[in-house]
Amino acid sequence: MLASRLLSILMLLQTRGRMSASELAAEFEVAVRTIHRDIDQLSAAGIPVYAERGRGGGFRLRDGYRTMLTGLNQSEAETLFLAGLPGPAAQMGLADVLSTTRLKLLAALPASTQPAAERIAARFHLDAGAWFHSPDQLPSLPVIARAAWSERMLTLRYRRAGEKDARPRKLAPLGLVLKGGIWYLVAQSGKSVRTYRAANIHDAQMCDEVFTRPKDFDLAAHWEKTVRDYEAGVYHEYADVRLSPKGVYMLEMLGPYVMKSAAETAGKPDRKGWVRCTLPLESFDFGVRELMRLGTEVVVLGPPALRSLLARTAGRIARVHGGTRRLL
Repeated sequence: MLASRLLSILMLLQTRGRMSASELAAEFEVAVRTIHRDIDQLSAAGIPVYAERGRGGGFRLRDGYRTMLTGLNQSEAETLFLAGLPGPAAQMGLADVLSTTRLKLLAALPASTQPAAERIAARFHLDAGAWFHSPDQLPSLPVIARAAWSERMLTLRYRRAGEKDARPRKLAPLGLVLKGGIWYLVAQSGKSVRTYRAANIHDAQMCDEVFTRPKDFDLAAHWEKTVRDYEAGVYHEYADVRLSPKGVYMLEMLGPYVMKSAAETAGKPDRKGWVRCTLPLESFDFGVRELMRLGTEVVVLGPPALRSLLARTAGRIARVHGGTRRLL
């Protein structure tokens, strides 16, 4: 464990430059005094690591020093081959680059490691897209990716869902996120950070103007909070229901957020295994469509407006499909 941490500290200093003891301690979840002991051990081993005092100080390697301890072991090499996503790479215009990189990586590996790495590629395929969903046409994605990488401003036209025309915008691209097979741009507009669906972006062009990336912005942390806020904010209504044992199992069709709410609010099952719980709904109209997927495995107890809407909808369906009247 110690040897692994020492090597990781060395790699971090080589890739990031100067880092403070507190930053290293947070990175490895150890005490600051542990980092100081690790630095002492690196110095004793002949690694030219120096401490710089004062504001903005920290530890750094001697200028020009590069470690050669960068060889990949078998597990690391296999992980890299598993990480390739040919679909998203193609959307970003990087399909050829990914293929070339994999060939170079394979050629650089020791002969004993190459067969295992090739087996990973042959036995595991990562498909990031959703079922019944064709990949979006994203002609602007490569431009967006280059602008985010080089920290250059973007001009584009963006069409919101439900809008007919796309409106011009100028954004600072902070990063791209692939969620459920859909690409999103996280960008700064004025003083706010917003999310834009890449498929709704048209005529993107990278500007010569450079923007300053917010120093404390963390793309992964920002996206995690965005997802939580969206999932919590999209549900504006609720249903008080009773579910059969089969109905509890069928909740999987309504998504993990609904399943979690049901589990947290479920009462004690009755003699037949039916449980009472609360299900979140986006709206009553949408909720009726979702609840009808459960058929007779759910009984809606409230609110009254939801029960009434569900009854009227079921009545209309029964009238349309009742009897032998010719419908066509």
